[in-house]
Amino acid sequence: MTTRRSVLTTGLGAGLAAALPLPAWAAWPDKVLKIIVPFPPGGTSDVIARLIAKPLGELLGQNVIVENKTGANGAIGAAAVAQATDEHTMLLSDMSSLAINAVMSKELPYKPEQLSGATLLAYSPHLLVTNPAFPASNLKEMVAQSQKKSIAIASSGVGSANHLAAVEIALATGMKFVHVPFRGGAQSIADVAAGNTQLVLNGMVATLPLVQGGRLKVLGVSKRTRMALIADVPTIAEQGIKDFESGTYQGIAVPSSMPKATVDRLSAALIQVIRSPEMRSRLVAAGAEVMTSTPQQTTAFLAAEGKRWGGLIQRAGAQLEGNS
Repeated sequence: MTTRRSVLTTGLGAGLAAALPLPAWAAWPDKVLKIIVPFPPGGTSDVIARLIAKPLGELLGQNVIVENKTGANGAIGAAAVAQATDEHTMLLSDMSSLAINAVMSKELPYKPEQLSGATLLAYSPHLLVTNPAFPASNLKEMVAQSQKKSIAIASSGVGSANHLAAVEIALATGMKFVHVPFRGGAQSIADVAAGNTQLVLNGMVATLPLVQGGRLKVLGVSKRTRMALIADVPTIAEQGIKDFESGTYQGIAVPSSMPKATVDRLSAALIQVIRSPEMRSRLVAAGAEVMTSTPQQTTAFLAAEGKRWGGLIQRAGAQLEGNS
């Protein structure tokens, strides 16, 4: 059985990375490469896209630009890549959210089979955060507060991975909530920092700076083991939800029409960039782990995530948007 942890291992993809440098006769890429980020600037996907763009371009000998194409929980940007025919356009997104879109909506502006995986890049656990003024310092106190008044939980969009992870917490604890979707993670954490909504689960890369700046307070980490950067913060699993784990799994998807040789070369280049000592140290400092995979394993990961979250969607039923 394919699981997230069996796919997400830093050892995967080493063979592809070792394949570089590639033959001089390889014509691709022969023009500017474009990374589509389906969420607004400032979120985890955007941060990682801008980190890798320059070194990826240097490795492949072409400029790499990043374009934010937002809307519909990433579906607008995903559609732009799915329908691209130039072999130079890729999607950098939270792979879980991409998989969820395929099972959440029957009216996507593209067909899920039009996209294939190239490689995973990094994993960043969700931080369960609230405004510093909110009267709770852990999961138990948060649930108790929700019994007095339903908590407004922000997310990066309906059906996003952080939305469904919050629903999973609510189902496990009886937490009362109302869902407030935004167009991306950056907007959702800004709204919680401002005190307009009370809670959000968001990727550590984009969220930790606001925690360190005192604008957000952490109630829990969505990894099964504690994070060294915030070792004093208990995991959500430690606080009573056994084996709970969620997070943002950043990766690259490409049009399924892209030739296999091109996908393999792109995957190899991406893996070499993300596994470089400099990039690894920058990601670790931000609260992320480098995790790579072959194109086939990335596609299998998307299928496994779709199955996991599709099951949660069925269990939650009408409670997806709140249960107050």
